[in-house]
Amino acid sequence: MDLQQLRAFLAVAEELHFGRAAERLHMAQPPISRGIQQLERELGARLFERSTRKVTLTSVGEALVAPAQEVLDALDRVSRVARAAGTGEIGHVRLAYAGASSNVMVGLLARAVNQNHPGIHLELLSQHFAQPAMQLLTRGDIDIALGRWDHIPAAVRTRVIAVEELVIAVPETHRLADAGAVSIAQFEGEPFVSLQPQTGTLLLERLRQMSRAAGFNADVVQHAPDSWTLMSLVSAEIGCSLTLSSVIDSIADPHLRFLRLTDDVAPVELRMAWLRDSDDRALHAVLRLSESVLPTPQG
Repeated sequence: MDLQQLRAFLAVAEELHFGRAAERLHMAQPPISRGIQQLERELGARLFERSTRKVTLTSVGEALVAPAQEVLDALDRVSRVARAAGTGEIGHVRLAYAGASSNVMVGLLARAVNQNHPGIHLELLSQHFAQPAMQLLTRGDIDIALGRWDHIPAAVRTRVIAVEELVIAVPETHRLADAGAVSIAQFEGEPFVSLQPQTGTLLLERLRQMSRAAGFNADVVQHAPDSWTLMSLVSAEIGCSLTLSSVIDSIADPHLRFLRLTDDVAPVELRMAWLRDSDDRALHAVLRLSESVLPTPQG
């Protein structure tokens, strides 16, 4: 059994016509027929039922389709990895991320890396929030971090991959649940829930800044380790929460309402960060690919 026989078999299996299979493979028909006959002899079973009117797969032929395709796919992966090694685009890139809004983006990037750079292993490290991830990056423990930071160390380069609005999450029973848009001043005296200080520093700081500007100090009654837990606390009427517009599409809970803020507040930028002086080829291949998969928003 050789690869040409498998290619001929799959072409005939998909076309169910020897002539069309030969055209598809840019070959004459007789070699296709001989290859199939030889494969049948080696396997000791007929793969096709042939008549003057049609060609159909036998049960053995049907069973062979998936394994044959897997063999050819594996060969293609080997070839792509070899080409990647020849251009230096092979290696290991570690990416840290967290949050409901990052999951979809990370999935898009990971699939694109697998398809375009099979020689690069993209290791995904979840639940590394913005500040811990930045610390890991500056220590060289990871190669890329996704996060929201108001301050970027000089050794780090970043690129904006999403711009998000701040919103207030409230339970459906809240007195302002149907307001649509609100001011932070309307929440004076209300209990708030927030991400833990070490993981959600940016949102917690924004909440403190906004409430102080409105003349009060936000009363944070409970912290949560992640956005899903945080929204469950809101749904359970423990408190309101300052969160991101991207969470709206990531968490489906009919008992939640998300209210737009009328206050003059700056949007939050989700950034991709990496060390400025890194010369790792695999890292830069992933960064180049990310520019098309996760482009910087315009405007």
